Amino acid sequence: MLSPEEWSALQLSFQIGLCAVAASLPVAVAVGYGLARGTTTTRWHMRALHWCAQVLVDMPLVLPPVVTGYLLLGCLGPRGPVGRLFDEWFGVRLVFTWRAAAVAAAVVSFPLMVRSIRLAFQGVDRRLELAARGLGAGRIDAFFSISLPLARRGIVAGCVLAFARGLGEFGATIMVLGTLEDQQTIPLAIYSLVGQPGGVERCWRLVVLSIVLACGALAVSEFLERKQSLRESA
Repeated sequence: MLSPEEWSALQLSFQIGLCAVAASLPVAVAVGYGLARGTTTTRWHMRALHWCAQVLVDMPLVLPPVVTGYLLLGCLGPRGPVGRLFDEWFGVRLVFTWRAAAVAAAVVSFPLMVRSIRLAFQGVDRRLELAARGLGAGRIDAFFSISLPLARRGIVAGCVLAFARGLGEFGATIMVLGTLEDQQTIPLAIYSLVGQPGGVERCWRLVVLSIVLACGALAVSEFLERKQSLRESA
């Protein structure tokens, strides 16, 4: 039912979403765990640091996506710090490629992933970690043997939400990827079709596909979070 151009947009969207989730997952786990455990501190300076970190993590949720894309364009561009570094060291151009789109998707979806992971770690009884450390396990060993396995459903739910958010990202993506016909995600393809004669009627397949993917991701995430809540209440 999809044309070759629509299949190409679907493939590129999946590629960008998967790469964004894979790249941001280790950082999201570390940040989510730190924010979950930071709520128990009583020191004022640690609580202030925790608040600042939470604000920075949630910033992409409230910033206009175009503003986020503009900042990424300045950072990943040939004269930007990251873009120039990759160009000089690896000979890789970031801006106006799918790599930049993956970075944009990772930045925009990062707060959703961290939120789900933070809630999952908050549901893990800290006494289990303390018991493991009392039996001789180090902090890292206790994390990988106790906390991480118990929070796995919340982590997977966060990955699913972040993947779905990356699939639907438009504002930041169009700033760093552009509107070239040979590299369009699903939102960019819809935007391009609407501007063409008769394009409104032709883009319905991509619209329906976007709705199906979003509903499926939300259903999977809700199922995993409910399983996590039932395990915590058991």
